[in-house]
Amino acid sequence: MAAYTDAPERIGDRGRWRGLTTAGPLTYVAAIFVVAVTIIPLLFVIEGGFRSNAQINSAPVGLPHPWVWSNFSTILSSSAFWQFIWNSIRIAVVATATAVAVGSMAAFALSRYAFRGRDALYAFFTIGLLFPIGVAAIPLYLVLHQLNWLEHWYGVAIPEAAFSLPVTIVILRPFMRAIPGEIEDAAVLDGSSRLGFFWKILLPLSAPALTTVAVLAFVTSWNAYLLPLVVFSQTNDFTLPLGVAMFQTQYSQDTASVLAFTALSMVPALGFLLVAERWIVGGLTGAVKG
Repeated sequence: MAAYTDAPERIGDRGRWRGLTTAGPLTYVAAIFVVAVTIIPLLFVIEGGFRSNAQINSAPVGLPHPWVWSNFSTILSSSAFWQFIWNSIRIAVVATATAVAVGSMAAFALSRYAFRGRDALYAFFTIGLLFPIGVAAIPLYLVLHQLNWLEHWYGVAIPEAAFSLPVTIVILRPFMRAIPGEIEDAAVLDGSSRLGFFWKILLPLSAPALTTVAVLAFVTSWNAYLLPLVVFSQTNDFTLPLGVAMFQTQYSQDTASVLAFTALSMVPALGFLLVAERWIVGGLTGAVKG
């Protein structure tokens, strides 16, 4: 009798293993396809920067022969390129610090305090995820003009921080809410205030989520194009994305230099993402579990 009762379970296990073995190769094929679609254009841009215009015109797809290093050395020796990087760093750091500071305080109130309209307020921030900055470009320009913030770097940093608040709060709130209330009760019994609990206990425990939202805010600010385009008109104030667009316009006939400039502009963001990848995954995992 035992042999007959176990038969359906064995058949089910066999079918499940067959499904896994079938899905495995398909998953790898899909992953390889996505990687190829992502990496091949990047490789084309990078190796194109090591070619001359004559090589590109004669064979658009091909390896450098000989390798031309002067395209990169010319750009690296240009003060304008480093000015673009400095402008992007300054704006991204301020926008990130503002978004994390304000977002962590808002997430603390929405996760640890009970008050009327809390869920509605959280839903309001959630809806902000669906609000693209392009829709607010003209109203934002008018507001910045009234504040006399045009042509100033903080006229870009502060709005970028505001647009990073929704994702910051959406990630931090469940993470902070998952921290047991017993820890807060113990801190209060030890004489800690609500602000002391937030600063000394809650923020250190939320470090993975804080790192995640900081990385996301920094990368979003670094790659921003529309808002700096609205605020800045002077070349010296341009961020790196605007600098790339300007360089492509001015040197449209020098394809090799354009590819070299584009390749160098990708290095900071790619390097930052590679270093911060594990913190992004860890923070998002904790937020989902919370």
